[in-house]
Amino acid sequence: MTSQTTVDKTGPADEAPAASGPAPSAGLRGHPWFTLITVAVGVMMVALDGTIVAIANPAIQKDLGATFADVQWITNGYFLALAVTLITAGKLGDRFGHRQTFLIGVVGFAAASGAIGLSDSIAFVVVFRVLQGLFGALLMPAALGLLRATFPAEKLNMAIGIWGMVIGASTAGGPILGGVLVEHVSWQSVFFINVPVGVLAVVLGAVILTDHRAKNAPRSFDLLGIGLLSGAMFCLVWALIKAPEWGWGAALTWSFLGIAVLGFALFAYWENRVREPLIPLALFRSVPLSAGVVLMVLMAIAFMGGLFFVTFYLQNVHGMSPVDAGLHLLPLTGMMIVGSPLAGWLIGRTGPRIPLAGGMAFTALAMFGISTLETDTGSGLMSIWFGLLGLGLAPVMVGATEVIVGNAPMELSGVAGGLQQAAMQIGGSLGTAVLGAVMASKVDRDLAGNWADAGLPKLSPAELDQAAEAVQVGAPPVAPGTPPEIAAKITEVAHDTFISGMSLASLVAAGVAVVAVFVAFLTKRGANAEAGAGVGHI
Repeated sequence: MTSQTTVDKTGPADEAPAASGPAPSAGLRGHPWFTLITVAVGVMMVALDGTIVAIANPAIQKDLGATFADVQWITNGYFLALAVTLITAGKLGDRFGHRQTFLIGVVGFAAASGAIGLSDSIAFVVVFRVLQGLFGALLMPAALGLLRATFPAEKLNMAIGIWGMVIGASTAGGPILGGVLVEHVSWQSVFFINVPVGVLAVVLGAVILTDHRAKNAPRSFDLLGIGLLSGAMFCLVWALIKAPEWGWGAALTWSFLGIAVLGFALFAYWENRVREPLIPLALFRSVPLSAGVVLMVLMAIAFMGGLFFVTFYLQNVHGMSPVDAGLHLLPLTGMMIVGSPLAGWLIGRTGPRIPLAGGMAFTALAMFGISTLETDTGSGLMSIWFGLLGLGLAPVMVGATEVIVGNAPMELSGVAGGLQQAAMQIGGSLGTAVLGAVMASKVDRDLAGNWADAGLPKLSPAELDQAAEAVQVGAPPVAPGTPPEIAAKITEVAHDTFISGMSLASLVAAGVAVVAVFVAFLTKRGANAEAGAGVGHI
């Protein structure tokens, strides 16, 4: 699908829209590469907070006297708010301008971060984490919308490559930075660090960013559509978050999934009838765009779900500190930092199909390699598989983003950016939930037999369930006062059982990545990328 969209470009005041087509250089304002730097600073906060807080959770729990369920809400509240509102936030950017929504998102995110650091109760921490997610949802699609509108088509892949590099590096570097801050400063510093970063992003944004709006941008809001989509997304993500606790066969789990399906069906029905829909369903007539969304979901399932267990493997099986575990993941981070700009360059020359298919093939091979890890695997072999995973993810992060955003009309660039991020959030939640269920099932099947084979005292059903919960994260269920020789046997059984579960979960992730290889062949270069080529000073 093509678009003959022209672009309005307005400054921060009441400037008249500029004429369409290349604009003369005006110093810093509107410069594509400085725009990229600005949005990268803002996006870095959101990506970093997705993982950095996990390291701070134990300290928060101890300091504020929180329960385990309370601590889960610190993470779940953030991701839930982010996933539910991303598409609506993208629509706000399309309607009011991506510059404004980006700056509001940065200010709100930094303010909420500072408020968390000042909180003296777990309730306030959770509330402000939800606000972080809401403001982060404003920021992320707006960043993509600004890149799409600022860069000409031949430079867009490279820009998205660097953008993907920042996200990947921030996500993977979160545990390292979080470990350093928690160990040497305080858990509050994990949140306070966003305040100066946010101030820097706001100053850069005020000086550099130029508003870009399509002339046929939406002028009204599909309030019923927003309500239906938000409700459906909430029920879907909530079911995925709670399924491990409720059980996949539980009536409550399937009730929320059923309500989600009904909500999506009603949303689709309404969108075909409203004058200005939240998401024109004709958007999905673009096979490449739809394939890009599916690819992003599958990539996130394999990556987020697989990596979830790797962190437990490093810390609980190998006994590493959070900082050491983060350092062992540096090959993954490094290959994403190196690979993302290279992937953008390669996709610009060859198109997305081969790089995307190759990236998912590397991801499948890496997850297969991770499935072979043992309790005594050395750092060198681990680094090979982690590095290969980063090399595989880089072109997918870049290419799938360009396919989704580039195949959407310019006036829907914010919605497309929200769709891309929402697909990643849903895929991550789905991967963690499904692969977590695979792990739990494998541990439940093997633990009793492994326990008996080791000659350990028989456990009651309740004790076995309690032991299985610990083993699912690689922690040996050793009671205080246990004789050393018995403790050693329990540790060996726990680690061996955990490894068997992680191996099966990683093989499932590898299978998902193989399916994604074939989906990648349905993608193609963004048909509407040229709509954003509105600035001449590259």
